[in-house]
Parts: sequence; C-alpha cells; structure tokens
Amino acid sequence: MSNGVGQVPGHRPGIATAHRISRTLLYALTALLAACLVVFGTTGSAEAAPDAGLIKVFVVQDPAQAGGQLATLRSIAGATLGDSGRANEIFTLNRGLAQSDGVALNGPDDQLHPGWILRLPQDASGPGVQLAQDADGQGGAAIPPGPGSASSPGPAGQHTAFVIPLTSALALLGAILLALTTAGIVGRRKVRAGYTALRRGVHRLGEPARRRRSLAQRRATDRWFDTDLDSIRRAYGTLNEFAATDRAPEKAVHAVCVEEAGVTVWLPASDSAAAPWSSIDDTRWRRLDSAPGQASGSASPAVPTDACLVRVGTNAEGRPVFVDLSRLDGVLNVIGDKAVARDVVQNLLAEIARTRPNTPVTVLRGSVDGPMLTVPPSLQQWPSVASSTVAGSSPAHGTVSAGASRRPVKGIVVVTGTPGPGETAELAALCGQGGAGWTGLVCGETQDAHWRWYTDGDGRVDIPVLDLRLTVPAPA
Repeated sequence: MSNGVGQVPGHRPGIATAHRISRTLLYALTALLAACLVVFGTTGSAEAAPDAGLIKVFVVQDPAQAGGQLATLRSIAGATLGDSGRANEIFTLNRGLAQSDGVALNGPDDQLHPGWILRLPQDASGPGVQLAQDADGQGGAAIPPGPGSASSPGPAGQHTAFVIPLTSALALLGAILLALTTAGIVGRRKVRAGYTALRRGVHRLGEPARRRRSLAQRRATDRWFDTDLDSIRRAYGTLNEFAATDRAPEKAVHAVCVEEAGVTVWLPASDSAAAPWSSIDDTRWRRLDSAPGQASGSASPAVPTDACLVRVGTNAEGRPVFVDLSRLDGVLNVIGDKAVARDVVQNLLAEIARTRPNTPVTVLRGSVDGPMLTVPPSLQQWPSVASSTVAGSSPAHGTVSAGASRRPVKGIVVVTGTPGPGETAELAALCGQGGAGWTGLVCGETQDAHWRWYTDGDGRVDIPVLDLRLTVPAPA
C-alpha cells in the first residue's frame, strides 16, 4: 500500500532504478545476440543447402604473404591444433577433395598450393582459422568469399559461401558485450552516486543528534571514572604478576584492560605470560578471574613505584583501558580533532591527580589556537620551572630516543597547541634525555615525541603502537 506520498514503505528508489537498468540491458543484449545469429546464419550463399553447417577451414597463403614459407600440413596442424603430429587428421579430412585449381590432395606430403582451402578439425583455433559453409553439402571443398561480394561463382558451377572469420566473430561479440558492460557500469554508478548522496544527506540531518548522544555517553564515562576505584585497584594488582622477582626480571606491561571477569595485558612481542594467562595474539594476553571483580596474585611482589597507570578511555565493550605513562619515555603527542585531543590530555591529568596527587605540572602556551586546559587542584601547578630544576643539558637531537624505556613520572609538561621554538627547547630540557626526566603532553604537531595518538571528531583516540581505538571521556 502507498504511504501517502506515492511510494511503498521501505521502497528504495535507487535500487529499483538499478533493477530497471539491468533488465533493459539484458533485453538489449538478447536482441543484439539474436541479430548477430540472424546475420551470420543468413549471409551465406543462396544456393547453399539449408542444412549445411559451418566448418572450420584454413586458406593456404602465397609464400610472399606468409614470410616466404609455403604452409605444410604439419605447420598448419601446429598453428591451429597446437600439435604438428595431428597433420594426418587434416589430410584425412581433405583427401581427394578437388580444390579451386582442379588439383586434389592425395598424399600427406603433397605440396600445398596457394589458395587451397583445407578443412580443419572442430577443435582448431587461432588467427588463421575461418568459418565457412560447405560448398555443396556433399563433402566438396569450402570456398572463401569472392572479391567484393558475399558469393561468387567457383569452378564446376559451384558458388562460394560467405566465410566468417572466427576471430572477427569473437571480436564483434566481445565489443558488444564490452559496450553493454560499460553502459551498465556507468548507469549503476550514477544510481549509486545518487543513492550515496541521499544517504549522506540523511546522515548529516541525524549527525547533530548522534553527536549529542555520543557526548552524553562520554560525559557519563567521565563521571564513572571519578567514582570507579575498583578498576584502578585491579589494574595495579595485575602489575604484581609481572613485577621483578628473585628468579625473573620485571616484564613491561604497556597497557591493561579491566574486564568484567578478567583482565587483558599488552606485553612486548618478545615476552610471554605463564598460565593462567592465555595468548590472544603476539602482544595481548588474557586471564580470567576465579571471582569476578577480584584480581589474583595478591601475594605477589609490590607494584613498582615508578608505574603510572592512567585510564585513557573505554574499548568497544565499554571496559576501561589503562596505559602506563612511565613507558612514554619522553613526550606524548596528541593530534587530530582539537576538542577531542583536549579531552584526552584533560582526562590524563585527572587520572594522574587520582593516583599521584601533588605531581608538579607546568602548562606552556603553544600556538594561539591551542585548547584551554584546567589543571586539577590536587596537582601542583607551577607557572614555570626554575633552571635549577633542570639536571643536565638538553640533547641536540630532541626528545625522541631509540627505544622506549621506563621513566618515572616526576612532573608533567603540558603544551597547548603546536610548540614554538621556546616551548620546543623547554620540552627538550625537561623531557629529553639528560633533562629533568619529566613527561610531556602536547596538544599539537611536534616531531619531538616518542608516542603519537590520533583523535577524531567522534570522540575516539587511536594508539597505533598498541593497536587500540578507545572512546575518550569528556569532562563536563
């Protein structure tokens, strides 16, 4: 039934149009193929028998047209049948048949004359193979077309039949199919483009509402993080299982996902975890808890004091994922959507404030388009860092080191926007090798970064080194 505007509910005009185009092209193809059959089937000699079938033939060329070599039965068999040893088959088909010059082939080694028309087995193929009608339907020689006419008189009162070269017939049919295929592709592309434009228009109309729902969900995650101490406890408890012992060194845990009934950790590809841990891939390992919400291994050695786990966001299942900031080894660069990049850094500061209060923080103003950030009151905001704080000189090569290593989070340097020469020099002095050993968080483009995270307008952040995509909390 109609929905009142002349369309069936659920009906998609673009798909229906595509179906109509497909049917039209199919009808056109059928008509063209039928026309080809009519033309090819009725163009032959009027005197040919109605039931005479097409046969495959080879016309012996003059040596001047064939590179100076006169064809032989063996050379014809090799060119048209792919096997010169089948020359006897061609001889059997043409034995005793009178040719246009009155001479017949009587032996397999007889010399062939230019202009002779030799019958070929039905599986013959190649550029020299042609199709022709039997001249008399009783085994007579097939005669090629006469000059300028579809049929011309031959010897002994015979009439020539119209010869259809196999390659020409195939080329014609291929051209027809190619033209129809091209027309179909163009038609479908136009329909698809119209449908895509319509879908994008509908998507744009619903985009504001979708963004509002996403922002509300991200703000709810931020409120959840404010009160969720259990995931922090379980994440740090998991580190106990990989801490150094008398028998083994510490294993580097770069990230932890706290799940409902277990945890997942990200280890270097060169490390492994023993049972009850099971491997997910080269870097991820999962352990199920015997009791949901309880981390095992409480009797393990104490967590290293230089570990600094922060919840970056939630994964596709809505579970929090922690990253150890002490593994950054210098500077973290957060780029992409500026508003979401600001949320990432603001959330990292809030995470540090929960687990490491009184950590010193200094904020450097980069480019004028840098986002405004709020330093949590439990952190010590320093207007600037005194030169006496800086231990050692900054390296000439910047803050990027050859390989990431653990560095305790002594202090945080935040750069809002792209750092200029002054901010770059201060980053190198505070965060570079030989510097003060602080950790940098930059909301803008910089080359002096060991890790680089990418944000998008949908509130997500990509962490390539861990192959993670997380939804970022949005501070209210």
